[in-house]
Amino acid sequence: MSPRELLAGGRRPVTRLYPLTVFFAADGVLFASWIVRIPEIKNQVGASATALGLALLCMTVSSAASMYFAGGLCERLGTRTVLVASFPLVCAGLVTPALASSVVALGAILFGFGAIYGVLLVALNSAAVEIESTSGRAIMSPMHGLWSVGGLVGAVIGGLLAAHLTSVEHFAAVAVAGVVVAVCFARPMLLTGTDRAVRPDGAASTATSATTAEKEGTQGQVARTPISLAVVLLGVVALCTAYGEGAIGDWTALHLRENLGAAAGVAAYGFGVYSVAIAAGRLTGGRLIERLGETQVLSGGAVLAAAGVLTTAWAGSLAVAFAGLLAVGLGLANMFPVAMARAGAIGGPRGVGLASTIGNTGMLAGPPLIGFLADQVGLQTALSTVAVTALVAAAIGLVQRSRRGRAEAAAGSPAKAVAAEPAHRR
Repeated sequence: MSPRELLAGGRRPVTRLYPLTVFFAADGVLFASWIVRIPEIKNQVGASATALGLALLCMTVSSAASMYFAGGLCERLGTRTVLVASFPLVCAGLVTPALASSVVALGAILFGFGAIYGVLLVALNSAAVEIESTSGRAIMSPMHGLWSVGGLVGAVIGGLLAAHLTSVEHFAAVAVAGVVVAVCFARPMLLTGTDRAVRPDGAASTATSATTAEKEGTQGQVARTPISLAVVLLGVVALCTAYGEGAIGDWTALHLRENLGAAAGVAAYGFGVYSVAIAAGRLTGGRLIERLGETQVLSGGAVLAAAGVLTTAWAGSLAVAFAGLLAVGLGLANMFPVAMARAGAIGGPRGVGLASTIGNTGMLAGPPLIGFLADQVGLQTALSTVAVTALVAAAIGLVQRSRRGRAEAAAGSPAKAVAAEPAHRR
């Protein structure tokens, strides 16, 4: 794609891309800062492993619930307004877990923090969808890749500060830096162009087009059922992806140690290989999607992830297992971003919110389900279920493409419909 074609969507969408990259990376730093301090918070409140798990569950549940409603909030107030408003709140909320004095207090604090964080995640993804819609550029995967890079930076900073600052001091320093970022980049986000939401039929419309919305109200109501089904299916893709990411993140090291006899440090390197692969896959995912299309990247990545999981689970050596983890990371890398981008293109911010809510249940249910299955049938078989969910996601991707083809044919002008759709959507 030539530079002229990349800029064909207009100067405003491209300009808005730069502040959004900063917000994605900064959010990765914030989240990683919280993650690296969890052991210290656990000791601070005197929590058992079970109690800590329940407290963390409060954050997961509240974030999933808020994601469902955040889409409507973005449609009413404007995606970028919600993004700029929620980011400083998340920064302030980061400090609060370090103030907890009991497990109950920690659970209550994380419940509130998770609710705000869920709104921010939907706003971030919806903003990326809007830029994709107006510019024709596949940016969702690179944005998630920058989030991963931010997470790596946050983890390194957290490790360096752990011996010198308390959790309160660490969180406060990161929160202040985050607020500074929000202040510096809020103006570019808010003032570059008119808010554009993606209508349920996938076309872009300005938030102020009340007359158009009124005229098309009946049509939107008629199309609501198939649109909702499409978004739900994309939410299932996100669920399958999150299930795999949670399973690999929580259980890979144990598998490498118990089944392949790896030392603790070597087992940690296995997760490192996976993490680098998923970050690299997302950073390069935009060009891959523009060249091959979303369906090929989603379904092909799912098949690659399935093969990688089976290789890792049943490998006879560490080298083969590491190769499998590399394949898993590259395969899973773009599945969640593609699902979010497509859900947003179909249903706007509400589509992103619904798909995120469904997807979040995969991250919620995955690790404990793997643990239960490991006790019943062994860890290798339990990990193999990730391959099953990945293949389900691959099948959904192909079904979605087939549905779009039939819809274009039913419209009576499939050539025009395909031509109007960005190349990376095909």
